Amino acid sequence: MATAEVAVVSPSSLNTDTTPVPESAGTAAATAATSSATTAAAAVAAVARTGSEATVSKLTMATKLLSLSGVFAVHKPKGPTSAELLNRLKEKLLAEAGMPSPEWTKRKKQPLKIGHGGTLDSAAGGVLVVGIGRGTKMLTSLLTGSKRYIAIGELGKATDTLDSTGKVTEEKPYDKITQEDIEGILQKFTGNIMQVPPLYCALKKDGQRLSSLMKRGKVVEAKPARPVTVYSISLQNFQPPLFTLDVECGGGFYIRSLVSDIGKELSSCASVLELTRTKQGPFTLEEHALPEDKWTIDDIAQSLDQCASLLPEELALKKSKPEESNEQVLSCEYITLNETEENDDVIKTF
Repeated sequence: MATAEVAVVSPSSLNTDTTPVPESAGTAAATAATSSATTAAAAVAAVARTGSEATVSKLTMATKLLSLSGVFAVHKPKGPTSAELLNRLKEKLLAEAGMPSPEWTKRKKQPLKIGHGGTLDSAAGGVLVVGIGRGTKMLTSLLTGSKRYIAIGELGKATDTLDSTGKVTEEKPYDKITQEDIEGILQKFTGNIMQVPPLYCALKKDGQRLSSLMKRGKVVEAKPARPVTVYSISLQNFQPPLFTLDVECGGGFYIRSLVSDIGKELSSCASVLELTRTKQGPFTLEEHALPEDKWTIDDIAQSLDQCASLLPEELALKKSKPEESNEQVLSCEYITLNETEENDDVIKTF
């Protein structure tokens, strides 16, 4: 279920300091800010000689955008896919910075990436972790961390997608199921367990997503059960046919499969009606996820500073090697990279 997806925009070469940096996220963020200020000053000076004040202002914001590095979180609403949300975020930032623009001719290219780690289904909402600049290199590590979800399941109804977006494939009685029945089986789904992924998922067969094959009417065999980890699971509410679960799990775990398996264990069936990710790694929905009205260059820069202290030292940003450049000229270019796969946590670039 979890994926990391990266979009790439390309500036010209940017200067960075060569002073060694201790391996701490906080120090790295501070150093990046210092380097950003130096780069911005050089860029503005270069254009100020021939450009207008508006051009200088835009160039300042563009330089600040292209110097951002780190990891932060946004609040994904229900509806768009994670990739669509990333595009929306990217477009808002580029528009604020006035990019692309004819003033920014192409010289040396140094890719600046923006991507997300841990895909949420379009019907799901909650925390979506985003990496920008060198922060995209940290996304794979964050994918393997714990995640927390609030899931509302519906008893008595099974669908082909295992959630409310699919076609109903089966209906069974549920009127005799009690709260005690549900609580009594949750222990079976705790700890290191085996789980069969849904057919509608990002896993691949012959290079194509199973979900894409299913939508085209192709016959798809279920992937074999594989080991996953559930750290905790509890029943928060039960109002038949609906039941609410609070689940903390590791990477590669499917809440849809869990809810479906619970329905079967109760001699009925079930599917996910609503799903919200409340935590991914150290990022929580309540404290760290930026709503869309906060998707600005300044708000994200502030969030990067705040979130740097949440990351373990081994994920601290390393300073890149300096590049020779006197006057900074910026450009915007889209680069397509290859797609790779790590377990079910797909690292996708576009």
